[in-house]
Amino acid sequence: MRKEYDFSKGNRGSVIESPGKTRITIMLDNDVIEAFRGRAESRGIGYQTAINEALRAALDDENVPLTAGKLREILRQELDHAG
Repeated sequence: MRKEYDFSKGNRGSVIESPGKTRITIMLDNDVIEAFRGRAESRGIGYQTAINEALRAALDDENVPLTAGKLREILRQELDHAG
């Protein structure tokens, strides 16, 4: 390792730009983050990617009419999480 490095031409911020993405700060409950980390790890993806997918799915769900089948699915999921 060198004794001195020249950072005079260095820039602050991310090294690689991420087109189509914006860096934000958001406060999430610890249990929510841990749940996404666990799910993401089992799928081999990053937890931020998993959160992004869930948010995108929630946006898509808003435009879908609620059917009896979808209502059953939601109720089953809620009952599984409760029990």
